[in-house]
Amino acid sequence: MTDLLRIHVQPSLQEPTAIFAFEGWSDAGDAASNAVSFINEAIRAVPLAELDSENFYDFTVTRPEIVMDENNQREVHWPGNEFRYGEASKTRDLITCAGVEPHMRWRCFCDCISEVLKANDVKRVVLLGSHLADVVYSQPVQITGVASNPALLERLGVQASTYQGPTGILGVLADRFNRDGLDVLSLWAGLPHYINARPNPRGALALVQIVSEALGIRFDLDPLYRSAAEFEERISNLVAQDPELRDYVKQLKRREFAQ
Repeated sequence: MTDLLRIHVQPSLQEPTAIFAFEGWSDAGDAASNAVSFINEAIRAVPLAELDSENFYDFTVTRPEIVMDENNQREVHWPGNEFRYGEASKTRDLITCAGVEPHMRWRCFCDCISEVLKANDVKRVVLLGSHLADVVYSQPVQITGVASNPALLERLGVQASTYQGPTGILGVLADRFNRDGLDVLSLWAGLPHYINARPNPRGALALVQIVSEALGIRFDLDPLYRSAAEFEERISNLVAQDPELRDYVKQLKRREFAQ
């Protein structure tokens, strides 16, 4: 698959775990992709590999962008998926992939990703997603999940997902990784459907907190805490100024109390 996959380096990694998030259907409020971006900065991740976008995207759906480089020259940035890696602790390295959900050739896409994981001896994978739900915006973000080891969800205090229905690339990858014999943890943040604001740092914070606990890795979460607090204050002001929205939130609170 050398024409589809470009591997930049072949590092020697310690107990590598791979973390994935994809913009699009599985990234409400940009929470999942922002969680991976935060992790990339925290571990100072550097490029590992990338997939050729030409084979997986309809560029009339997700268009490339014109940007100005540091020399004020125009260049095209193509949608795609980049793998990065970095040291999370003295005994664990992370491989991350933050990209855009592909439009076609999903089986081939999964083959390419599997090749990267096998080349780096990855045995454990964490998939991050976020979805819209009937939840109170000011309550703690609820995380649901699926795990190869269900006991892990109980230890993390994560509610097991019972969802059935249409799926995205995260669901397809989870199935592939399970069949490959990997240890899979899929985590989803439920965000209020009535708040049209992105990014949602509260969702990103909730996901990173669970990842930190699941993998035994400590991150400096202060920047995310500050962003989440500012976001909640902004949304509280928005709700307070909109009578219909305020009444809807009250209904959600009554429904939650009744349960």
